[in-house]
Amino acid sequence: MKEIPESTIEIVAKHINDRSNKSYKIPIIGSLDNSETPQFFEIIDFAEIDSSERRYYAIDGSYNSQEFYNGLSIGLYTAGYICYHKGTQIRLNDLDDPVILGKAYYPDNILITKDEHMTAIYDELLSLKPVDQMLHFFKTDPNEVFAYNKENICSRLATLLPFCQEILEWALVLEIASLEQTKKDDFILMDGDLRSLYIKPEQLVKLGKHISQTGLHIVGVTKRSPIKMELSYTLKHIDNYLQDQLKKKYPFKARDPKRQKLCCWFEVPDEVLDSSYSGNMYRKKDIRGGRGFGLFMVARLDYVEKLQNYDWVIVDVNIFDALPDVEKEGSKSNRNMGYLKNIFCELTRLTQEHYILGYPYPLVDAHNFVSLKKNFKDEIMKRVKLALYQDQRMDNIDIENLFLDTHDRF
Repeated sequence: MKEIPESTIEIVAKHINDRSNKSYKIPIIGSLDNSETPQFFEIIDFAEIDSSERRYYAIDGSYNSQEFYNGLSIGLYTAGYICYHKGTQIRLNDLDDPVILGKAYYPDNILITKDEHMTAIYDELLSLKPVDQMLHFFKTDPNEVFAYNKENICSRLATLLPFCQEILEWALVLEIASLEQTKKDDFILMDGDLRSLYIKPEQLVKLGKHISQTGLHIVGVTKRSPIKMELSYTLKHIDNYLQDQLKKKYPFKARDPKRQKLCCWFEVPDEVLDSSYSGNMYRKKDIRGGRGFGLFMVARLDYVEKLQNYDWVIVDVNIFDALPDVEKEGSKSNRNMGYLKNIFCELTRLTQEHYILGYPYPLVDAHNFVSLKKNFKDEIMKRVKLALYQDQRMDNIDIENLFLDTHDRF
């Protein structure tokens, strides 16, 4: 392989260094009425984290595909959700399985040998119960809901599968909101943000407003974001202040030093959004001309010393709840600080144990529930081969040749 020029590596390193050491002059000591400055608070006591009556739903999706040398491709997408109540996962399906408690949707059409098969996958997506109900909610033609037309989406498997996954995930938001057991003040957690490349902004805004009106709290959470690199300098200084100064004088309610943990959140300023998403509508703090209904926050929901910005997450909150007057034309809406404080305090119930400190564990479980693992290719091949062998209409050599991957021989 040709060696990458050293000059190229140096340019990359300089870019990373410049962005990681950029100061946005965000004060370390925040103001209680200014959401764009750090808001520190004590984590919910460990003994009380499972005492809430709220239900915490978590949605995630996945897709994977494999193309073989003879023009045969297999593509699969899925999305599903789980729910925790008082620290225990509750059953959402009608199965007898003692392990699988969540609910997920899978398509029947996964084989692609010609373009018409991709159209069949698209059509089947629209017929899935949650997607069909979402289209009824929008009360308009799919062409007025989706940002791209059917022909463009079905032109390649690489565009079709992520489209199907994301549309199904958003449909599950509505399904959860419609469940009989879902009550006001319950949480819906999504992996990522409250924005979409595939649903038109005005339609997604309708969904966000509906969720707000039902009294549900929807938040998108992610550890990966260009915002974190832009704020690397700021987050490091907040961490140092928290650890070296604030923690020593904070009036903790918890008496056990091991349980004395401070959390922090603040709204991402416009300047940071402009640098993170230059030319992208993601940076807008509005429901007009954007791609969603979120308001970006940065949060530290647990504290692990010395890990620096690894612990920080980007939280996209529902702008209809955070900015009560957002629908008023030209409004510079005041932030609902009480709502925001409550959201982040409640999230600490989900971030003190299990897998990744500082990250809501229901989202981890949802990911594990629906993720199409790296062994997707082998599993699909084995199951299809088994079905073909059992049918006995093909010669064994023909069956093996169907799934031959010439790249494995290089």
